[in-house]
Amino acid sequence: MTTPHQDAGRYSAATKRFPEPNPDSKVSARIRDCRDQGRPALIGYLPVGYPTVDESIRAGIELGRNGADIIELGIPYSDPVMDGPVIQDATTVALSNGFKVDDVFRAAREITDQTDAVVVVMTYWNPVLRKGVDEFARQLAEAGGAGIITPDLVPNEAGEWFEASQAHGLDRIFLAAPSSSVERLDMIAHASSGFVYAVSVMGVTGARSSVSDVAERLVTDIRAAGAENVCVGLGVSRREHVDEIGAYADGVIVGTALVKALGDGGPEAVGRLARELAGRPEQPA
Repeated sequence: MTTPHQDAGRYSAATKRFPEPNPDSKVSARIRDCRDQGRPALIGYLPVGYPTVDESIRAGIELGRNGADIIELGIPYSDPVMDGPVIQDATTVALSNGFKVDDVFRAAREITDQTDAVVVVMTYWNPVLRKGVDEFARQLAEAGGAGIITPDLVPNEAGEWFEASQAHGLDRIFLAAPSSSVERLDMIAHASSGFVYAVSVMGVTGARSSVSDVAERLVTDIRAAGAENVCVGLGVSRREHVDEIGAYADGVIVGTALVKALGDGGPEAVGRLARELAGRPEQPA
């Protein structure tokens, strides 16, 4: 008996057969452009639907216009095991206001139409399964999306996603943690495309005053396992964090600080924080 998560078709973690990295990866191309400019990619997370779908899209546009190279659009989920209280509260508001999964495709389309940011989706796997893996991938690609970050999907259980991502030209962004074994890092490095998401601290998301010192070691280990690009997230909230992490990682991921800015000051506050994080001068009043 098989389950929807078990390996399917020609790709299998058990035999270490993974798709080749996406040759047309928008994510890899953007990270490469940033590297050529001598800086890390700035990656910003916002949940679609918070506080409303329209405002979240406006916030994403502000984010893309003010320094974010890659934007993670989060799908609100009723049991967000990885998320801290700020993001949990935001996704609760989004769900209570009637968020639907199809809203993420609209958001991806409007943000990619109005900015040059590369858009990926961050989601727990159940909403993708409910939509249908191939159908979700097809609609995301048609909306201009570049890939999916899957915090609760591991390569061992991603056979159907390997097939769909390959068919629709999407990146597969898996997570690696300080607790990941050498064998697990090897699997993640070879199963991922675009970048590997390095979780710099153990625990849930949230802005912190300092970034874990294990992050640099984790990035080194993931690169040694064969990953082309490694981006660091969890705990990033200030420009000095971007500078610190950018010295050794290919990208810096900011989530909670942006969501808090959106809740406190609306889409314009997201734009102001993005400029600060990107090291851009303030726009004249």
